[in-house]
Amino acid sequence: MTTSRRQFIAASAASVAASFAAAPFQSALGNDDTASDKNTICVFTKPFNSLTFDELAEKIAEIGYDGIEAPIRRGGHIEPEACADELPKLVEALAKYGLEITVMTSDINDPADPLTERVLRTAATLGIQRYRMKYVHYSPDRAINDQLADWHDQFVDLAALNHDFGITGLYQNHAGTKYMGAAIWDLDRVLDGIAPTDIGMAYDIRHATVEGGTSWPTTFRMIRDHIDTVYVKDFVWEGTKMKNVPLGEGRVAPAFFNMLAETDFTGPISLHEEYIDHKAPELVPQHLAAIKKDLATLQDMMK
Repeated sequence: MTTSRRQFIAASAASVAASFAAAPFQSALGNDDTASDKNTICVFTKPFNSLTFDELAEKIAEIGYDGIEAPIRRGGHIEPEACADELPKLVEALAKYGLEITVMTSDINDPADPLTERVLRTAATLGIQRYRMKYVHYSPDRAINDQLADWHDQFVDLAALNHDFGITGLYQNHAGTKYMGAAIWDLDRVLDGIAPTDIGMAYDIRHATVEGGTSWPTTFRMIRDHIDTVYVKDFVWEGTKMKNVPLGEGRVAPAFFNMLAETDFTGPISLHEEYIDHKAPELVPQHLAAIKKDLATLQDMMK
């Protein structure tokens, strides 16, 4: 990374810190400069790989979503190597129905990977504002603090690249022993000094509830100034195992949406439906019915 880029990150961090100090009771959640009182609501379209782009756009628009979270990664709607040719076709199909790619799910976390710049350049040229990053995993053979320090440096370099392209990377918290970010505090340390417009957080309330139990509001307050986008889904415990269920039927507290309202969150909300097998094309009608029901539940929770 060049000295000028590191100087930029340092200056950006100082500016962010100064703004928080000047307005300590005002949240920096979300970075959508077109935000209004209505949050953009999109849906993760992982279950719909079997549909054509036009079929996907038509069906998602009929249900009433504002956009999609599109998996542009290995095994997704588009393979990363084909992004330059295929992503414009998906954007065009969505635009016919007034939809957008609100979040692009990616395999990106390494700024030195040649595919990183190619995919980001294509996405930014098409007006895509956000992409979800690929997870990083803890090694049991290295000290936690050393790994966090390395990831911080890696994310600083990626943040500078994102800034150059005018796109925001999002790191999602995911439950599990191997995932950096599951505990929330570790992600807070990795993102320290990085402007949330360059790398922010996709805050997943389902995974935060799994890991935080009843204490997730504390880590939510810790990380809130990094949050750009919110992920919504639900689960129940079956013994020691988690089972995904329709939104509103599990452990995710509806009070979470009151907390969002109190912090003036203006960013997107992405709904994830993961309780039906996403690999079976014959289940597409069931997925469509499920994301329609979950959208209605989400809208009720947000009132």
